Amino acid sequence: MLSIAIAVYNEEKNIGKCLESVNNWAGEIIVVDGGSSDKTIDIAKQFTDKIIITDNPPIFHLNKQKALDACKGDWILQLDADEIVNQLLKNEIDKVVNETGINGYYLPRKNYFLGHWLQKGGQYPDWVIRLFRNGKGKFPCKNVHEQIVIEGEIGYLQSPLMHYPYRTLSEYWTKAKRYSLLVTANLKNQHHNLLIEITNYLFLKPSITFFSIFLRHLGFYDGIFGFLFAFLSAIQSPLALIYFLKHKIYGSSIKH
Repeated sequence: MLSIAIAVYNEEKNIGKCLESVNNWAGEIIVVDGGSSDKTIDIAKQFTDKIIITDNPPIFHLNKQKALDACKGDWILQLDADEIVNQLLKNEIDKVVNETGINGYYLPRKNYFLGHWLQKGGQYPDWVIRLFRNGKGKFPCKNVHEQIVIEGEIGYLQSPLMHYPYRTLSEYWTKAKRYSLLVTANLKNQHHNLLIEITNYLFLKPSITFFSIFLRHLGFYDGIFGFLFAFLSAIQSPLALIYFLKHKIYGSSIKH
């Protein structure tokens, strides 16, 4: 049996399409909700009764791990609410879960930005470990961009997982703020030379990020979408610095 594991928080705009894409295909769907205040839980109940309600930790992978721990299937497919499993990927998964010798798989992910598939800029193929044998994979739960760690051999699938993280600029800024606050929290808990950190986060990191995405990884092939994605990605470092300096000067709390 294949289990779907998904952790959510205020995902009413995405959760329905995600769960619909795996409904009547997977053996079970496990949803861990971090205390959503919108209609996320109501929508999820249309597809599964296996819903765990908990808190919303800064490292959201803690909730993802809770979802993995609740799965009963022989194989687990871990998803985010803004991802969709198409028929080609379903067919390939159905095939490989009946094979032996491999404990986990990388999936290529097609990332969409404002409705445009980002073919360059290091965004495709965006290899992510999502499919694995139950008990052979787990999240380290240390940072927001970590991969699932697999015990044993890892293979590669060819059919892409569809990812729609930024349907609007508003969605982008919501997630950018969340990531920046996590960086700020890490800065807050470390010792720093303030001048070096200002230089690093205001000039060095943004420049490296922009030129890496737009030039080194050929983001310019995606036109205005490639430029905008590179630019917005670059200014997340200054945004984190602003939150950090606000805390240093005013002693304000860092909220996620």
